[in-house]
Amino acid sequence: MECDGHCQGIELKFDGQYVQKKLDKYRRKGPKKTTLALIEALTAQNISGSTLLDIGGGVGDIQHALLQSGATSAVDVEASTAYVEACKAEAERQGHGQRIHHIQGDFVGLAKDVPLADIVTLDRVVCCYPDMTNLVSLSANKAKRLYGLVYPRDKWWVKLAMAIYYNLRLWMQGNPFRNYVHSNRAVETLIGESGLQLRSARGMGAWNVLVFSRPG
Repeated sequence: MECDGHCQGIELKFDGQYVQKKLDKYRRKGPKKTTLALIEALTAQNISGSTLLDIGGGVGDIQHALLQSGATSAVDVEASTAYVEACKAEAERQGHGQRIHHIQGDFVGLAKDVPLADIVTLDRVVCCYPDMTNLVSLSANKAKRLYGLVYPRDKWWVKLAMAIYYNLRLWMQGNPFRNYVHSNRAVETLIGESGLQLRSARGMGAWNVLVFSRPG
């Protein structure tokens, strides 16, 4: 994988030490509240026999939960080396390591080689990517049935917190990685243009938790 500055920033931010803390927390407490809300919204749709494409899957919270709830297989596309290894380790620990195929790299650059899936998820991934248009359009077109995402609400206080608490600190560390608060209307418009329709929406603090479905 040929890395640009953004990809290098991902490796710096989500390094082994950071990811190990996230994995330890997942093993102690389970998924984050917003992730759990997305999982619950998806599993309410009868996912038995479904395939999953999880973009930016982290330690694999969604993959592990959906495989335990009836999904047959998952593809994990993740840019962070440490997260790929953590997800593999946790999948083996939970007994479904052979049911997850891992692809390391930038989804937008790899999209043409990534298969369609019944369910596509992006949990706090849209906020980590500068090219929202290609990320959302390409990922939405991979969803045969359901498309779920967690991403920031475009409120002034969310933008301020993102700029000061996250991006200023990254800048001071010399890390090119940045967080983004993209237009919610633009995100949902792109998803709609792919033929998906909003099925459920929930605001949780600074975050939107949305699930779309493809008619028919």
